[in-house]
Amino acid sequence: MAENKRGRNWTVVVYPESAPRDWRSVLDELHIAWIESPLHDKDVNPDGEVKKPHWHILLTFEGNKSYQQVKEIADKLNAPIPQRVESARGMVRYMIHMDNPEKYQYSKSKIIGHGGADVESYFELTATNRLDILKDIVNYIREKNITEFADLTFYAIENNSDWFDVIANHNSIFLRNLLTSMRNRLNVNSCEQKEPEGFTNRGRAFELKKQGKKVSEIAEALGVSRRRVYKYFED
Repeated sequence: MAENKRGRNWTVVVYPESAPRDWRSVLDELHIAWIESPLHDKDVNPDGEVKKPHWHILLTFEGNKSYQQVKEIADKLNAPIPQRVESARGMVRYMIHMDNPEKYQYSKSKIIGHGGADVESYFELTATNRLDILKDIVNYIREKNITEFADLTFYAIENNSDWFDVIANHNSIFLRNLLTSMRNRLNVNSCEQKEPEGFTNRGRAFELKKQGKKVSEIAEALGVSRRRVYKYFED
């Protein structure tokens, strides 16, 4: 039951039509960290009916609080029953529908931190998050046969800010190497399609050399050592 729940992070919904005028001061006087969403005035129900304007509020405490303790705060705001939050980060992202593209997208700049709450910290990726995102990027590269770093970067800028963060700030060298390998693989496959059956690695090496590939790139494309590539050219 809700009454038995305890936790450090709770959320309440505040409605302009019923909240006291000084509702923000009421929360500030508690000397806790809390986060205020943009005013949600463009949300709609599944049937298309516009929802009443409201704010989502995240309350964060230094220790666990019971449902009843948080309800006393919600009552001061004339807010409905509070809900315990399993993921504070997820709650803050929901304030702008960041992970719900089917819903209206509110401005991140309008999220307000109070009592020392650091809004930006809720948008920073953990090591686990970054690894999961990197896997998604790699799968996208493989599925779409992406070979250019610029194409991948432009896609991320236009479609996914988390991807852009991972690409620009954490894994650019790895991704550049992967894209180079993808490009070389496509070149080798192209050569194989053009040459008759039995075309050797030596022949492929010369073909790649004509294309301006370096020895290291040729070795990676053929899956052989650089010494072997040099040997091809000596024979």
